[in-house]
Amino acid sequence: MTHTPRDIILLGSTGSIGTQTLDLVARNPDRFRVVGLAAGGGNPALLAEQALATGARTVAVAKGSAAQDLNLAFYAAAQQRGYSAGEFKVPEILAGPGAAAELAARPADIVLNAIDGAAGLTATLAALDAGRILALANKESLIIGGDLVTRRAKPGQIVAVDSEHSALAQALRGGAKEEVDKLVVTASGGPFRGRSREQLWDVSPEQALAHPTWSMGPLVTCNSATLVNKGLEVIEAHLLFDVPFERIEVVVHPQSIVHSMVQFVDGSTLAQASPPDMRMAISLALGWPHRVPDAAPAMDWTKASTWEFFPLDDAAFPAVRLAKQVGATGGTAPAVFNGANEECVGAFLGGRLRFPAIVDTIERVVAEHAGSASSQGGDLTLEAVLEADAWARARARELTAG
Repeated sequence: MTHTPRDIILLGSTGSIGTQTLDLVARNPDRFRVVGLAAGGGNPALLAEQALATGARTVAVAKGSAAQDLNLAFYAAAQQRGYSAGEFKVPEILAGPGAAAELAARPADIVLNAIDGAAGLTATLAALDAGRILALANKESLIIGGDLVTRRAKPGQIVAVDSEHSALAQALRGGAKEEVDKLVVTASGGPFRGRSREQLWDVSPEQALAHPTWSMGPLVTCNSATLVNKGLEVIEAHLLFDVPFERIEVVVHPQSIVHSMVQFVDGSTLAQASPPDMRMAISLALGWPHRVPDAAPAMDWTKASTWEFFPLDDAAFPAVRLAKQVGATGGTAPAVFNGANEECVGAFLGGRLRFPAIVDTIERVVAEHAGSASSQGGDLTLEAVLEADAWARARARELTAG
């Protein structure tokens, strides 16, 4: 089957998802081509090399001061490649906090949003408003945006990149919506699986960042250790697939082979299994609904293996329970949950907060917000979300000050 190449705008290109996406694109030039790249600006050399390698027409950096560094990096990268003056064209450079959102609205078939954290919300909204297919790796923008995002999205416009939600989307092809009994989201359990709450008080940031299965950035890796990441994924699953929270279950699966499952009303369960490699989920998001051959290694069924499944320990890891409460509350509550978490993770990594106190502090900030006049339910505005996010961060910083 021949495919017309899809034009891709990649936001968060220098991160883990971004670099894996570019590897996939480089191996499938007949299917995909990159027309725009965005990054924070902290690694101008890598961003410049990516732009030269892909031929991207436009590059965006969130740090306005990084534009000059990026310009210099282009010439250095071109020199390393042996280009002489005039042999290459420096891409258009967009700089500043709104640069990624401006790029997300440019012409393309797909915008893959892999920006870290709440900062990705404006780009998500810009891509949807421009009518682009949104391949969403930035789960936070959907979670904190809630109705603000889902109201803007046309049916099928958002395609999940997270391996769990990719797995659910694949398994849901196996039955009609009314035949779905529950969604089962798998969690690796992180580096502290099996420990009691008491045993978690003395764990170090270095231990929390040593994930047994996945290679990710510090925020997502720490979120995986607290299981805040799984709580965020439960909210995301609810918003993407319109399944009530009471019918979304989390189960611990240390091998990270079964990425999630759908249980149907007749007792049948469909599970999606593949080695822990994000390129499979990325390829499906970019090619949806078609699969990309050889996107990632397949299972070797000639080798014996054991898959384990354990119930979630809510006492040691209460983040999923709290996330379900927050998701059911809706309004600005998810923005408060996420903003407080990002600040608490920073405090933990900086040595100012002990590990179990991350979720304890988030719960306190969420409870304070619920009792405040600024708490909002129903339809959201961008201003309300950003205000709640800013308040939650400020309050979390107060509570975690050294």
